[in-house]
Amino acid sequence: MKKTLTLVGIAALFTLGITVETQAQKSRVRYADEQMGLMNYTDALAIYKAAYAKKPNYETARKTAQAYDQIKDYSESYSWWKTVSGYEQASADDYTQLLRIGILSDNFEDANAVIRAKGLSADSLGVSPVTVGKSARNLKLSAVEGINSTESDFSMVEDAQGNRYFVSDRGGSFTKEMPGIRIDGRNKIFSQESSGQTGRGYFSVYRQAKGGEITKVISQVPGSLSFSDPSYAAKDNLLFYSVARSITKVKKNRNITVQPEIYYSKVGADGSLEGFTAVPFNDSLGYAVMHPFVDEETRRLYFSSDMPGGMGGYDLYYSEYDANMVFGTPVNLGPGVNTDGNETHPFRKGNKFYFSSTGHKGMGGMDIFEAGYTAASITNAVNMGTPINSVADDFAYREDKDRTVYLSSNRKGGMGLDDIYMAKEMYKQFLARVLDCNGEVITQSYLATFRDKTQGIMVPTARNGKGELTAQLEPESDFGISISKPGYFTLTDENISTKGFAGDTIKREYVLKPIPYQLPVHVDIVYYDLDKFVIRKDAMPALDKLAELMQKYSFLDLLVASHTDSRASDEYNIKLSNNRAKAVTEYLGGKGISADRVRLEWFGESQLVNDCGNGKPCNEVNHQLNRRSELVLEAFPDPTKQYEIPQELKDMDFCEPEDIFEKIQGEINDIPTIYFDFDKSMLRSVHKQELERTAVMLKRMPNLMLYIEGHTDQRGDEEYNKKLSERRAQSVKDYLKNRGIEDNRLESQWYGKTRPIHDCNTVTCTEAMHQLNRRTELRVGKSTFGYTGRQKKVDTM
Repeated sequence: MKKTLTLVGIAALFTLGITVETQAQKSRVRYADEQMGLMNYTDALAIYKAAYAKKPNYETARKTAQAYDQIKDYSESYSWWKTVSGYEQASADDYTQLLRIGILSDNFEDANAVIRAKGLSADSLGVSPVTVGKSARNLKLSAVEGINSTESDFSMVEDAQGNRYFVSDRGGSFTKEMPGIRIDGRNKIFSQESSGQTGRGYFSVYRQAKGGEITKVISQVPGSLSFSDPSYAAKDNLLFYSVARSITKVKKNRNITVQPEIYYSKVGADGSLEGFTAVPFNDSLGYAVMHPFVDEETRRLYFSSDMPGGMGGYDLYYSEYDANMVFGTPVNLGPGVNTDGNETHPFRKGNKFYFSSTGHKGMGGMDIFEAGYTAASITNAVNMGTPINSVADDFAYREDKDRTVYLSSNRKGGMGLDDIYMAKEMYKQFLARVLDCNGEVITQSYLATFRDKTQGIMVPTARNGKGELTAQLEPESDFGISISKPGYFTLTDENISTKGFAGDTIKREYVLKPIPYQLPVHVDIVYYDLDKFVIRKDAMPALDKLAELMQKYSFLDLLVASHTDSRASDEYNIKLSNNRAKAVTEYLGGKGISADRVRLEWFGESQLVNDCGNGKPCNEVNHQLNRRSELVLEAFPDPTKQYEIPQELKDMDFCEPEDIFEKIQGEINDIPTIYFDFDKSMLRSVHKQELERTAVMLKRMPNLMLYIEGHTDQRGDEEYNKKLSERRAQSVKDYLKNRGIEDNRLESQWYGKTRPIHDCNTVTCTEAMHQLNRRTELRVGKSTFGYTGRQKKVDTM
């Protein structure tokens, strides 16, 4: 015998038909027919098989197949229906049954071949496999370790301490010769050792402690034969269960059929049951009440019953109860759940309701269904698909806090007749929106490398129709992801984990930030003597500061653009400017800066800063402005390199690259000062070098604005000083415009004597204090006037 469903708990063997009547000596087949009527299927099977072995014929083969149908041994049943189909007497009903059992035993193609040989088809007989697809959850099914036996095991629940309760008939099988007076039949007494339906011991509840030890739980209900369907109520520490009792007669009437009932008991510290109480709607001789599920949150007891007024076979009901365990009138769950078939094994979690059914569209035998739950109704039942369901019988669905599913099934590949399985989320879903700096999902290609750090394997990724990044993650694992795209910083996230994650989908939102290649963050200028390329002493502090910054920040390199004045030939000046650029490299090399971090450009006399070209009269001060090396400190200098975000800048928003400029500027302490002659607004020639540096910075950083504030000291008329500060601010503005800086990037204001550094109206100021008040301040920023970024001062009279 292969597979069988359970007695009290499962789809077809719902009633405990343990009844007998006095027998005279009759023929074997006639006797077996009577045992079939009494639901003593295993006894009937033994007799049919013996009779067929002695005298094979169509009728006995058909009865043997039907007996195997009753005990849900689909593999043996199929073999016998195939035998039946070989007889000339076989009918269309026999072929239909062959196809149906072929589906349940996973032999449909073989059955279809037999039917086609008869000139028929599965379509003409109206039988074909039902395809319901996969479960919406990505589940991995495996047998529960340490519980299943070679017999029937099913319906597992846990108590508050993590102990497991389940049902089994692992007491062994019993065989009997055909007796003169039947035991375990109608109108007589029950066998105290075995079930006539299964030929094995009665079902009982077992307890597996957290340590793994398994003990039998003893029902306190008098006369308990079959003890099944545990459901634990944690708040009240109660165990609900089904029991079929040994009732032999009622008012001298032994023509009775005993039905299962629901009881509940307190659970002791050692797992034993204390006392018992029956629910008030039991009727052991009228109808079955079984498969309890106690829903403590809603104070409802759900159960299965064939009580009068139902919709078909066994329907699902609930009864509400109060704090004193007073139960209300049972309520039928209605057509959203119940059918003209059998509905069993209810369970609720959250807004979902689960049950087993033979009446809803299934895959073969009994399937598990999921419906939407509200307190008012349960609707939209859908088949849960594979791997929850199979072509065999699947029932007793439960789900724990971490969404691990437990179910029972007699599917192929099990250890015993029925087995308890667990289904864990095979994968959690990962969904990430990878955005650009404007908050738009990046739809172009990028490389996502996903690592399962726990398993030591790579995780495949994909893009959905919205361009979002998706992956399936193993449960209870840690992950890391890196996302790279040419021209963008590589993004990493090492804090992805499914350990303890109860949801379905881990969601992330990432912003890929463009690498600001060759971003100028600091500009300086060093000057040379006529026809020389030796680094002067006045240039050394600036170069020392650059070397210090380059040593501190590995992502900074230096661009050196060298120039000459217009004197001498073009060819000579090209060579001279090249030597000046090399001189900077050699100097920085002495400070520990590798030459490969210095990029050189040389222009000779081709880029003069003033009108001192060939043949033009020009003083030495203006020639000096042309004998220069412009030093531009660049962040992320190599456009071919894929940079990581530097540790020093990990908290910076690279969507605003000017922030890097501000950070580096914050490390520059040599704030320049430019002086004007008394009562003048014309720039001194010696201070034009500072404005040259400002001009180079603005040319190299086109996103920056320059804000110019003019001030005077407090001597003189207020109106005059205001106009004077305006002229001085304008002179700075005009100089920079002459150097090619757009007017819309230069914003000026003037305050006269209204914002002194030293209030000389309240204290006696020295000339030096007056000098500090006479200033022009330059602020570099990227927003409106008033930006409080790094500032330069141009002090004036």
